[in-house]
Parts: sequence; structure tokens; C-alpha cells
Amino acid sequence: MIAIITGDIINSRGYDTTEWMGRLKTCLSQWGGTPKTWEIYRGDEIQLRLPIDEALFAAIRIKALMKTIKGLDIRMGIGVGTESFVGAGVSESNGTAYQRSGITLEALKENKVNLMIATADSEYNRTLNLMLKLASDFMDDWSTVSAEMVYLVLGNPEKSQQNLAEQLHIKQSAVSQRTKRARLDLVQELLAYYKTTINSIQE
Repeated sequence: MIAIITGDIINSRGYDTTEWMGRLKTCLSQWGGTPKTWEIYRGDEIQLRLPIDEALFAAIRIKALMKTIKGLDIRMGIGVGTESFVGAGVSESNGTAYQRSGITLEALKENKVNLMIATADSEYNRTLNLMLKLASDFMDDWSTVSAEMVYLVLGNPEKSQQNLAEQLHIKQSAVSQRTKRARLDLVQELLAYYKTTINSIQE
């Protein structure tokens, strides 16, 4: 089983691609190379293939990155399932993971949310998507500094608040305030729940 994230950037047309493209490529590269692991196509759509236990972490980190630029955000559908065909690139491959990811992305606008997951287990989907909807209530409102803090903490879990303060040239108390405002404790609880439950899902 694998996970596929399919996403499209919100408000990308109002921005020069150079403002976000390089940073997004750097972020996606932590899971592998293009086009086998990830692709950016049609200018502002992404597809990423990765292990199922890393999917939600990846989606939230990508969201945090996009929200470091004022006015930008991203819609993402996570599909968990099989891979029945491997093409030259991730966008040419197929399987239930790909199909669920694409269908879920389409459903996002209808559901007025920016992040959803689809697995073979409808009960699990219902529970996790409710949790994601509740988390989106504050994640969609992250300021650029809150989003930057989430992005840095998720990417550098070993760094202390003092290390992060030095990196950002701010006080340690400011790091603490930003992580509180971003509700990072709830993000980490959500990620921990996902990581301990996703491997029990059967295709």
C-alpha cells in the first residue's frame, strides 16, 4: 500500500511562480526525485507518492510551506491504497491510491475544506476527515509567521525552541507564542493519532 497526495494551489494565479516554485520543489524533494516520486504539472498542481505513514505529515508540511506566503494555500486529497501500474512519472501511474486521491481532491470544493483522506475503510475516513475538518478550522487561518514556525518545527523535530529562535533571529518567547498560536500541539497530536492508526487499514 502507498499514499498519493494530489493538490492544487489556491490563488496561485495572483502570484509570480518564482515566489513559491523553488521552495515547493525543495520541500517535495525530501521524499525523493521527480518525476518518479513527485511532479508539478499544469503550473500549479502537484502529485506526490510516499509511504502511507508519512502522508498526513507531508500534507501538513506542504500546507504550512504554502501559507508562509500571504494569500496562498493548497487543497490536497490524500488517497491510500494500491499501485497497479507504474508509469514514467507519478502522474502516469495508477491504482486505487491514485484514484482515491483524485476523487478526494474533486470533493474538496464541494465539502468546502482543503484537506481530506480516502482509504478503503469508510468508518476510518469518516473519523479522520472530521478530525481534519476541525484542524483545518485553525490551519486555514495560520498567519505567515505561524505557518513558518509549523514548517520549521515539523522539518527539524530535534531542534529546541532556543535553536529555532536563533535561526529566526527572534526571542525564544516569540517562538513559544507562535507555536501556541499555530496550535502546534494539536497538529502533533493529530499526526501521532494518524501514524498509530493508518497501518491497521486493509485494502
